[in-house]
Amino acid sequence: MNVRPATADDRDAIRRVARDTWHDTYDELEADTIDDTVDEWYADESFTSALEEPGTAVLVAEDEGEDGIVGFAHGVVHDDEGDVLRMYVHPDHQREGVGTALHERLRTALEDFNMNRIRAIDLASNEDGRSFYEELGFEQSGEGEVEMGGETYREVVYTLEL
Repeated sequence: MNVRPATADDRDAIRRVARDTWHDTYDELEADTIDDTVDEWYADESFTSALEEPGTAVLVAEDEGEDGIVGFAHGVVHDDEGDVLRMYVHPDHQREGVGTALHERLRTALEDFNMNRIRAIDLASNEDGRSFYEELGFEQSGEGEVEMGGETYREVVYTLEL
């Protein structure tokens, strides 16, 4: 597996990973809500902006076989705090070390911007995602809500002090 910075050419593969992961993970979301959210979050203009934004890292994990991109991570630093905005591993490649490799590389990339802590936010219903962050040493530090498809969902905030 190879973890590298994302390019504009990776956009479709990143959308595929996000869409497949969301459909596999979030049973409580309607299929149309997932598709609309992925289309909005990974629209061409938004994705291009993310690649060029100072203090931002967008990484992809490539399988050395035929699957191509099997995961990605997107993080940003504001002041002394980093945020994991997105981190997804395709369901067919979960529990293979892809997420851990992406996290380590993202953390290193964001540390270059002098952060003291890193946060990750996930839907409260994603127990596997929450366990993943806890295994990496993150601790639950708050809760929030997010609206998608006209519905409100509970989020959990995790923080890792560096």
